[in-house]
Amino acid sequence: MRLFAKRYRWNTPSLAQQFLLIGGLVSLGATIIVGAFVTSLIEAAVTRNTGAATALYVDSVIAPLLPDMQTNEDLNESVQRALDETLGQGTLGKRLLSFRLWRPDGTILYSNEKALIGRKLPISDGLQTALSGTMVAEYDHSDDVGSETVRDSGFPVLEIYNPVLQPWSGEVVGVLEFYEIATDFQHSLNHARLQSWLAVVAFTTSFFAILSVLVFKGSRTIDSQDKALKQRIRELSELLLQNGELSAKLQRASQRTTALNERYLRRLGAELHDGPAQLVALAALKVDSEAINNPRTSRKVRDGEIASIKSSLDDAMQEIRTICSGLVLPQIEGADLREVVERALKAHAERTGALVELSLSPASPQLSISAKICVFRFLQEALNNGYRHGGGAEQYVIQTYDGRIVSVTVGDSGPGFDPTKIKHSSLGLSGLRERVESLGGIFELKTSKRGTELCMSLNLDEMEPS
Repeated sequence: MRLFAKRYRWNTPSLAQQFLLIGGLVSLGATIIVGAFVTSLIEAAVTRNTGAATALYVDSVIAPLLPDMQTNEDLNESVQRALDETLGQGTLGKRLLSFRLWRPDGTILYSNEKALIGRKLPISDGLQTALSGTMVAEYDHSDDVGSETVRDSGFPVLEIYNPVLQPWSGEVVGVLEFYEIATDFQHSLNHARLQSWLAVVAFTTSFFAILSVLVFKGSRTIDSQDKALKQRIRELSELLLQNGELSAKLQRASQRTTALNERYLRRLGAELHDGPAQLVALAALKVDSEAINNPRTSRKVRDGEIASIKSSLDDAMQEIRTICSGLVLPQIEGADLREVVERALKAHAERTGALVELSLSPASPQLSISAKICVFRFLQEALNNGYRHGGGAEQYVIQTYDGRIVSVTVGDSGPGFDPTKIKHSSLGLSGLRERVESLGGIFELKTSKRGTELCMSLNLDEMEPS
């Protein structure tokens, strides 16, 4: 799945790349369509204007030679000879490749191609339009019947149909059809086409370039925001995962803490039952003994019995004070880390009489009350375990602080032990581990025949402020 996602990211083009691909194709298509449309408009306009100018010129030359075509259905020889002379020499002779005079019914009254005179040919679209009174100009379009000579000439031609109008009525009485040699026109038209294509391409390219700049800027912004958003999502996902793990860890720690509290209460009950309670019970038995209640008991025996009762009660009181001293914390709310460590070592020395070597860091940070209690109880339990099981041999405490991590190490040079043989119901080490890990700290145990070392570490950046 990850490989597919990676390939998908590599194969998915960016917004700018998509715009270059799709926008480039659209721009190319638009350039072709607009260029062709503009070129066709220019070609039509140039052809129409040129045809109109030529038609006007030819009409001004030919019209005076024509008779009244509404009353004359044929041209006499004098008119034909005049037309032959006019069309065979001078400017018209050089410009016109073919010339025809049409009657409205499609009969050719005159042509410089004598074989066509008098023939009745099919009426073409251009001729039909001219008969309706509109001048028609077509470039390089000599496919009508009877235009074989024009097609075979190899010249570019401009085909023009110009209606002949009755002077006083404006009625169309004939059509002049002529083919002009359009070499110069062809050059002008090609030049106009080239300029129109260059203009369309330049405009489209400029427009596409401006859009590309805007899209590239937007794409870079979107890509950077997308990366930042994905990074944020990854961070949030990691935080959610960590929160889930911490929540599960906290729930497990809460369950284990509840179980440990119950075991602490059972151990406290056992210590009270096996210690002070036995001594008080012994004193109560002696109070009810024969030596106290028999009036015939000698004073010396009674005094000895009373002294024994008092000794049992004194021993019970001393054990109760010892138990209480281990349960009640000293005043550490306003103390810094150095003072908390020193008070734990002082309490241990007063309880056991053992001396502990101490190494403190120069810096002494202020901790939250929960962290202070954790450090104090860790020292109390670790030193007590080392004293009970390791004989208190060369016990030492090392406290370090690097500006972020607080570490406390308690060790001795006793015989060590096998951690795998510790009973599950044991309160000492499991209680220490639960207490440290409940604050997000790290608990470590190292033991061998050369001694035992317990270490706790707290990250102050991840804990609540003091």
